[in-house]
Amino acid sequence: MNLCFLGSSVTLGATSLETSFAEYIAVRNNCTYVKEAVSGTTLADNDKTSYIQRMVHNIDPNAQFDAFICQLSTNDASSAIPLGEISSSRNLEDFDTKTVLGALEYIIVYADTTWHCPVVFYTGTQYDSPAYGKMVEQLLKLQEKYEIGVIDLWNDAEMNQVSEEDYKLYMFDGIHPTQAGYLNWWTPKMEAYLYDYLGQ
Repeated sequence: MNLCFLGSSVTLGATSLETSFAEYIAVRNNCTYVKEAVSGTTLADNDKTSYIQRMVHNIDPNAQFDAFICQLSTNDASSAIPLGEISSSRNLEDFDTKTVLGALEYIIVYADTTWHCPVVFYTGTQYDSPAYGKMVEQLLKLQEKYEIGVIDLWNDAEMNQVSEEDYKLYMFDGIHPTQAGYLNWWTPKMEAYLYDYLGQ
């Protein structure tokens, strides 16, 4: 399989020597992959480093991917990017990409029409951010509209029952996993979802 990962610091592995679930999934499952990840970047299309700009300009439109996997960025929440509204349209030109939801819809439709592969988003695990919680809620509504995959670590009961001791081992801070966190906590959950969703 050939996978494409789009994201920011969590996808990059900013607090784990730039090794994230992307590398672990690839090695453990004999996959090839593209990882387009830059720390501090947003879904909302506000500058040349946004998810949308990097997706359009840095990822080969002629590549053959078996899945396109995108991070629901925490940076939009911390930067107070407007959430926006889910559009009644499915056309790229109709989405307000300066908002979180407009950007998400743009990414979904662009990825689907460019690479013709399953589109999957993943959320972070829970941390103190009501704004991010609202983003997760709306992502699940987009799942209904577009039938995308969502690896919902935010609402995962098993993930949220981790012991305080393990949490300290697994997370550098409330957002970023350590290498142990990626390998032992996030990757198995993401692998299981992808195996099921992609029918592997």
